[in-house]
Amino acid sequence: MSDTATQPASAGEPVRDALRGDLPPNQEVNPGGGVGQSQQQSTPDQNQAPQSPQANQEAGALPDDFEPERSRVAPGLYKPLPERTIFEWRSASRPFKKRDRQFFVTVFVIALLVSLILFFSGQFLPIAVVISVVFLLYVLQVIPPHDINHSITTYGIHLEDNLYYWEEMGRFWFEEKYGQQVLSIETLRFPGRVTMIVPDENKPIVVEILSEVLLEQKPELSLYERVALWFQEKVPLE
Repeated sequence: MSDTATQPASAGEPVRDALRGDLPPNQEVNPGGGVGQSQQQSTPDQNQAPQSPQANQEAGALPDDFEPERSRVAPGLYKPLPERTIFEWRSASRPFKKRDRQFFVTVFVIALLVSLILFFSGQFLPIAVVISVVFLLYVLQVIPPHDINHSITTYGIHLEDNLYYWEEMGRFWFEEKYGQQVLSIETLRFPGRVTMIVPDENKPIVVEILSEVLLEQKPELSLYERVALWFQEKVPLE
């Protein structure tokens, strides 16, 4: 994880320009994390005239006085607009921390004890569930995650090939896990939440963009989360 310092307040200006579709000709939204200087263009002349509204419209930008056009087929609706990318970054698909041998020994011992209790109680089906959970935990803790692309667009948020529309998302909040900033967003899809890792240097820009549509608020812990937190405090695995 990079220890880059938080960007100054002025770093958000290009993002606000991108939200309006009004990027200067020497700036672009790049996959490395935000709006930066183009590698192929030199520094523009200070006396260069700004782009005309017609040029902005040809580039996919929206003028300040833009008004959506009403649909002639469906009264009360508007014609769709093309999707535009606001911000992009690349990070691991999930938080990851390399575990030592003691962690796995503790997990296997706990799983063995629980399985023995279930066996002598005549509960054979839950034993298979315990074995499946331990196997899944082992795989997640041994195999490092791969990097994926994340992008915020005018339609919603892309996680690789999955698109979550703004209309199906609720609150968002950040949590730190294994020294990484994890963004969580409520969704209408199962399991009701989508998470992604945001590099420290990109967090202020992501918060600024999401705050335009979503509410930044951490919800109350669910029953499952409270039980998991209690178990983690009472039975530390490390």
